[in-house]
Amino acid sequence: MSILELTNVSGGYGEVDILHGVSLQIARGELVVVIGPNGAGKSTAMKAVFGLLRLSGGTINLDGEDITGMEPAQVVRKGVCYVPQTNNVFPTLSVEENLEMGAYIREDDFRPRLQEIYQIFPPLREKRKQKVGFLSGGQRQMVAMGKALMLEPRILLLDEPTAGLSPIYRNQIFDIVKDINDSGIPILMVEQNAKQSLAVADRGYVLVDGQNRTDGNGLELLADPEIAEMFLGG
Repeated sequence: MSILELTNVSGGYGEVDILHGVSLQIARGELVVVIGPNGAGKSTAMKAVFGLLRLSGGTINLDGEDITGMEPAQVVRKGVCYVPQTNNVFPTLSVEENLEMGAYIREDDFRPRLQEIYQIFPPLREKRKQKVGFLSGGQRQMVAMGKALMLEPRILLLDEPTAGLSPIYRNQIFDIVKDINDSGIPILMVEQNAKQSLAVADRGYVLVDGQNRTDGNGLELLADPEIAEMFLGG
């Protein structure tokens, strides 16, 4: 059974629809990547799940429950955590304070989870007292992901987690994403880096002009000549 399913979802901003009948499905334990050209609706589809979009049609189901049109605060309490591409940390707070903010709706003792986050992201333990605004882009992305993981989500949404990062940090983030998924957390990830993201993904979807273009196994999509021409330079 799918943990998350979008069926014929349409919607956008103001009066303009960006999505035109998009359908996505993420099974338990899967790492699913959404790729496509700029303006294809990749990030918009993710925002639709998180309740940040005006919907004009379709349904969104989380583990069989209809969450279509729910407010973001409700979606979080259902176990969906979303890491946007930008503005995803509190730069004037320390690393540890950022992580603690991620546990804001937990009513139990979150300190054991904090130690687990430091095990996932070792550089953050060393810099736990440092203000996030002084960290590198890769380290800030680790903070953003760690903050989301503090809630032990049922599914994690990542919007272009490697955007603007150096090759070293980009490789580290992809390795960490795979480790998080291997721990049992399903992940829906939007990425511009088609080659690396499809290489680690169980499945991938290609969106073009706000519509499904194709989907399939990650490695199969990598080997598809059309996908190679569109995203991998032929």
